[in-house]
Amino acid sequence: MSSAEPKLPREPKFPTHNAPRVWFLTCANSPIGISLTRHLLAHGDYVCAGVLPLEFARHADRSAAFKSFLGEVGTSTNKEQWRARLRVVALDARNMGQCQSAVAEAVAAFGRVDVLFCCHSEAVVGTVEELSQSPRALTLVGEQFETNFFAPVNIIKATLPVFREKKNGHIVLLTATTGHLGTPGLSMYCASQWAIEGYCDSLAYEIAPFNIKMTIVQPNMEVNVLTHKITSAPPMQCYAEENNPAPLSRNILSSLLDRLEGTAEPTTGDQLHSNEVTSLYPPLSQALKERLVAETVHAVAAIGGHDNPPARHIVGHEAVASVKEKLKTVSEELEDFVECSCAADVERSVVQSPVLHSRDLGVGVS
Repeated sequence: MSSAEPKLPREPKFPTHNAPRVWFLTCANSPIGISLTRHLLAHGDYVCAGVLPLEFARHADRSAAFKSFLGEVGTSTNKEQWRARLRVVALDARNMGQCQSAVAEAVAAFGRVDVLFCCHSEAVVGTVEELSQSPRALTLVGEQFETNFFAPVNIIKATLPVFREKKNGHIVLLTATTGHLGTPGLSMYCASQWAIEGYCDSLAYEIAPFNIKMTIVQPNMEVNVLTHKITSAPPMQCYAEENNPAPLSRNILSSLLDRLEGTAEPTTGDQLHSNEVTSLYPPLSQALKERLVAETVHAVAAIGGHDNPPARHIVGHEAVASVKEKLKTVSEELEDFVECSCAADVERSVVQSPVLHSRDLGVGVS
């Protein structure tokens, strides 16, 4: 990083608020959820922490960090205040009934919800063809959208009546730069990100009259992918490195997971090349998790509940650069073909005609 670039703060500098904020987190047991909850409680805010029961029960490594955090809350010097301002609720956001129950519990505990933070996602690795080779692989597509699209849709719908009633609220959705950029080997993951972003962009107009804000936060892809479950479809030989020069996510993530494992003969990355559907959680150390999510936690903590939040916030220099490059490419291509695009316009006089016939458009005319 050059000396001209601003240094990132180590701790979030929270905006001034007249009263503590009440947050609802959809995945509080993720590295982002734990780090954000710790900062919010230290700041004096209230947190309703959603935890996926199945994930918490079946994956000891995944739940260990959250259990350690709960122990930290119990032994904090301000433990009475922290305990009083934290409520943990069971939440599988794919189930609308659980969403409604969790939101009702948050309102019963704290009187309201000010900020909804949707921060749960999973990544399915595989090319388009690899995800259509078997019935099991096809189900991964549905599961991807259930988690990354329908789950946040459910919790948003469950929270909207609370926001509308008090004429105030802020929905913060965590996606990634994959909401801007296509990524080879993560086609369905990107599709689910684009889908939920399109949904939220449209929703923002609908809820603006109720003084409900919407913000999409986009960090680097690694922030989400490496802090949640990764599921891999069986690979096809035609997409192997020696046959296909495309920088597929399977190979990139496999190499990265092996480096994260840090052993002489790493095996974690090999699981992404299995001939069976395989799921895993990246083996990140606690220190690495904190460093990975620090920028995103800073951004979310500063934006949440803000009077005039951005519609989109890109996190980090690398993410900003990649999105700028994509927008530049789109803009240049638009200019290259602008004459062709405008040539397709129907004449104004024809458009304003009360009756538009095919002959007016030259269709079917010899």
